[in-house]
Amino acid sequence: MTLTVREMMSSEVNIIIQYFQDSTPEHLEILGVDPSRLPPAQSWRERLQRECTLPIEQRTMMLVIWLSDEQPVGFSTSDKIRYGEQAHMHLHVTEPERRHQGTGVECVRRSADIYFERLKLKRLFCEPNAFNVPPNRTLQKAGFKYLKTHMTVPGPLNFHQAVTRWVMER
Repeated sequence: MTLTVREMMSSEVNIIIQYFQDSTPEHLEILGVDPSRLPPAQSWRERLQRECTLPIEQRTMMLVIWLSDEQPVGFSTSDKIRYGEQAHMHLHVTEPERRHQGTGVECVRRSADIYFERLKLKRLFCEPNAFNVPPNRTLQKAGFKYLKTHMTVPGPLNFHQAVTRWVMER
């Protein structure tokens, strides 16, 4: 098995859209995602593709794809980017049979390396739903430090929820 983690190309953004649109309501709830907040596929695709073409210093998000033997198994995105300072990352293993097998830990480590290098970061945060145990364990194993658990709306797709804030600093 060859694991590849790299910046996502604009032609690959459908993996993100399809992941959310094909997820069950139960899975979206675990993620803290409100299905009514998912944007229409075409406008979402255009926005993601546009972001991939911007100079890195101007992006509001950055996309990373995870491949096993050249097949997509997940992705990470970063947003709330303050170039040269900090960003927030998100992580998703898209293939259910790949979950709970440790793939995410290595993918998160490599994704973090990409974000730190490309965005010139000092800090990288991640705030998964506090009740979604696997990503919280993954972040800990990948070297993130626990900061706190608090109530918030972590992003435009999410409902108000308890999240666990993690940070990696360099």
